[in-house]
Amino acid sequence: MQSFLDDFRKTIETAENRLLSISEHQSQISRAEGKWSPKEIIGHLIDSAANNHLRLVRAQFNDELAFSGYEQKDWVRVQGYNQEPWHQLVQLWKTHYNMHLLHVISLVPEPTRIKPRSTHSLDQLAKTVSKGDFVTLDYFMRDYVAHLKNHVAQITDP
Repeated sequence: MQSFLDDFRKTIETAENRLLSISEHQSQISRAEGKWSPKEIIGHLIDSAANNHLRLVRAQFNDELAFSGYEQKDWVRVQGYNQEPWHQLVQLWKTHYNMHLLHVISLVPEPTRIKPRSTHSLDQLAKTVSKGDFVTLDYFMRDYVAHLKNHVAQITDP
């Protein structure tokens, strides 16, 4: 678990440096028609962190990993992330959400983290498991970090 936590921390810190090397102007420009700008991608990751924060905490109080989804595109649209200062969005993403999630994840007791759960919605949310599969909170946490890495790479790796 410690190597996962170290990797998550390194991912956050490395991403922050790479993201802050992007200018305010560049952060508002989409790389393709119909795609989100870097600001909107970070906004989506802020929304993801907010939603998954609740999920990570609530999952420790029951035997399920069944969560409702959210309208990602609508969340990004109504929050107007392109109108926010880039530096502020990166700090919100890094410090106020993901560093806290790192802390929360580090506190999950191992029996809670590795307990198999048959009732889940990860077939709809993560789309990497089937409805009948047993999943763990550990799997869910690692999937969150993989999702984060994927979206950061969309911004930083042309």
